[in-house]
Amino acid sequence: MDELLEIYDLDNNLLRTQERRDFYKEIDNEYTNNGKITKKVRTIRLQLMNSNGQLYVQKRSNSKKYNSGLYDKTVGGHVLKGHTVDVTIAKECAEELGFPAVNLSDEEFNEAVQTTDLTVIGLFREVDLVDNFQSKRECDESAIIQPFITHFIVGYYDGSIRFSDGEASGVEVFSLEELKSDIKNNPDKFTEDLKFILKNYEQYLKPISEFKN
Repeated sequence: MDELLEIYDLDNNLLRTQERRDFYKEIDNEYTNNGKITKKVRTIRLQLMNSNGQLYVQKRSNSKKYNSGLYDKTVGGHVLKGHTVDVTIAKECAEELGFPAVNLSDEEFNEAVQTTDLTVIGLFREVDLVDNFQSKRECDESAIIQPFITHFIVGYYDGSIRFSDGEASGVEVFSLEELKSDIKNNPDKFTEDLKFILKNYEQYLKPISEFKN
């Protein structure tokens, strides 16, 4: 059985549950016929750093239909029917990155990052919820603009990563300044999702040493 998603209209009203593959077939057809998508699902977009503030960025596979070969956020994932954001973060980190993770409140996070062994477990927090996030999915000379209900997640981990995202060819590490400079000089190398994260949440992308006791 395919993954079940909760489907919402653009006003955030829950419409139904639907298998993921069927939902994407439906909205691809809707965009082809009408030039817009009128339904959305709940997702996370997760940006991982190490304790020095270096960012882990995935490189999407050249074989993917959308955003092929582009550098992207660390992980994106759907919040499945019956799952919370906390469960989704733990699931995506375990399955795609190969380490255990926990999502914390701001107060818990600010305390825990100074005392936790980050080679053992990743610590994350939600920095924003955008209920009509417009994600650009590029394909050859065209693109689809897809709306999502998106939880933006930022966190730290210092252990080894077993990157196994089937939509990516690997992961690279950038300092924030290196990444900003590369995006400025080579904007077509990067997804709009990653550009959005750096533009809107840069204040969270910092070394742990910058947290105050």
